[in-house]
Amino acid sequence: MSRQSSPFLPYLMLVACFVAAALALVGKANAADEEAVMPPASPSVPSHAIYPPQELPLRFSHEKHLALGTLACIDCHADAKTSTRSADVMLPEPRRCDGCHGSDHANLAEVKAGTSVMGSCGFCHVGWKEGDGNRVARVHLPPPNLRFSHKAHADRNIDCAQCHANVETLGLVTREHLPRMQDCLRCHDMPEPARGGAKGECVTCHIAELDGTLRTRFPSGELLPPAWMGGAEHTADFLFRHRFLAATEPTLCSSCHTEDYCTDCHDGRVRPRSFHPNDWLSMHAVAAIQDKPRCTNCHNQQSFCLTCHQRTGVVMSGPNQVERGRGERFHPPGFADLRGRGPNHHSFEARRNLNACVSCHTERDCAMCHATVGRRGLGVSPHGASFTSRCKAAFRRNPRPCLVCHEASGTELDACR
Repeated sequence: MSRQSSPFLPYLMLVACFVAAALALVGKANAADEEAVMPPASPSVPSHAIYPPQELPLRFSHEKHLALGTLACIDCHADAKTSTRSADVMLPEPRRCDGCHGSDHANLAEVKAGTSVMGSCGFCHVGWKEGDGNRVARVHLPPPNLRFSHKAHADRNIDCAQCHANVETLGLVTREHLPRMQDCLRCHDMPEPARGGAKGECVTCHIAELDGTLRTRFPSGELLPPAWMGGAEHTADFLFRHRFLAATEPTLCSSCHTEDYCTDCHDGRVRPRSFHPNDWLSMHAVAAIQDKPRCTNCHNQQSFCLTCHQRTGVVMSGPNQVERGRGERFHPPGFADLRGRGPNHHSFEARRNLNACVSCHTERDCAMCHATVGRRGLGVSPHGASFTSRCKAAFRRNPRPCLVCHEASGTELDACR
């Protein structure tokens, strides 16, 4: 028996569409209202590492003050054009309020309220009530963790509104309305003739450590790159994505990280366990043979591979170790026999990939068999029958390999001199 659809279903779907459209319009309106009071081209959430949290228990409206038509930014923020440090306090002196509000802030220990409502302490100070006297909640305005000079910008005739946009429409301005890095880069990323001395390097504005990298840890938070910066946002999948960014924008990574930070993981010392799969110990032998150069990007053969093989007993052909139960045979049987050469013989492997041999063996191991008797070897020649016809060029180019197995005064080298 099939289930029949309700006759009201089309009407319900139509109502749902109207509701969704209305919610979308409301969301766009709210977003537009939010963007209207945010700095241009900036995200709505500032970084706690750059702008620490503030405490501003005040009532204030920039919109109402600027609507009077008699005030400019410099009338209240008198030190803005001469300030050279980001730690300088740009808040107006309380005495500047007295002319209009009728209060008296000449002595901050004995502030006298005005006679009108606008002159009372509670008109501007949040939380104040009758009987508190001069006790008001203190303003806590920590300096931003930046290197910044208002004077340098004012000297280039940069108007306040270029960085502090839409102030005439705001009430109390907080850290939410301070400029963001995207706003700064509109000028700092311009060609040199236009930007002047305002270089676009990170250390122009950000605090640097003694080694030249940026300081990323502050009491108020950790400085991390935003999403719009070339995909460098340090999300949960950044451990996988960082290789692409490091390959395309290495200078961006080096702004905060030194080479030691990279090599701590990439040389295997503190390598994250997720770099290789869980059963990699049993699989790595095949990968090491197939893609050996990639392994050596992080691992040193003599110090990493050899020491592990010696420690675990997986070494060169050692029947004694196998008999005693202390290890396994690394090479197949007959790998180093003097007779019966075949595809599994070490001579073929040495010609195919000598680098794999020298990852565990030194010249002394080869010379034990291939050196002449005078060199304390067995005199087993590794050369083919026609080698003497072409050995002169090799001896003239570099005689050292020849002298590993042959004596300089021996007669074996007469044909190659």
